[in-house]
Amino acid sequence: MDQRNRPPRTAASAKRITLPRARKPAEIREIFARFQAANPEPKGELESVNAFTLLVAVVLSAQATDAGVNKATRALFAIADTPAKMLALGEETVRDYIRTIGLFRTKAKNVIALCEQLIAEFGGEVPATREALESLPGVGRKTANVVLNIAFGETTHAVDTHVFRIANRLRIAPGKNVLQVELGLEKAVPPEFGRHAHHWLILHGRYTCKALRPECLRCIQNDLCDSADKRIA
Repeated sequence: MDQRNRPPRTAASAKRITLPRARKPAEIREIFARFQAANPEPKGELESVNAFTLLVAVVLSAQATDAGVNKATRALFAIADTPAKMLALGEETVRDYIRTIGLFRTKAKNVIALCEQLIAEFGGEVPATREALESLPGVGRKTANVVLNIAFGETTHAVDTHVFRIANRLRIAPGKNVLQVELGLEKAVPPEFGRHAHHWLILHGRYTCKALRPECLRCIQNDLCDSADKRIA
């Protein structure tokens, strides 16, 4: 069809995104078995010393790299590893420690407000429920999932840009948005792999199945992958 005569794309047609077909359970099990064999105990890359510093680190990591957050928080956590100690520093001092992190002014304000709420409502302890965590300043669903998983050992699926990409590319839990992917992972990931699943997916997306230049030739899932983004040379 002549491009000049092509009908304009409407809002309705733009919404008709065809998702890839989800894999069969046996194939998904094989994917995670390979991840487990390659890395039996995957770890999150944010540095922390307890549940509180983990919570703060994850709040600070929004729109920032883990490496950048770690560089800023090592000195901060060395002197402030509890809500009371962090609150005693004050917003201005916290801001000075984290000024190399994107949105540091807003994040410093959130950290101080978070500490005030932890002390006032939770006795200075990090709560262990999603609802309570999400009531804290700067804490959304993804942050709550990370804390519940790492600090409290729950099976949760924190969907960041890497997890979203891999869940769709490998057809583990295809979805149009992060909540669809999260709920899909809850159903699709075999229970024995649930605790570490999002770590495997994050690390795979960060270091192998990258957004623009996936390193398919060294990927342990290469023969299973049929993504349109797959690079064969």
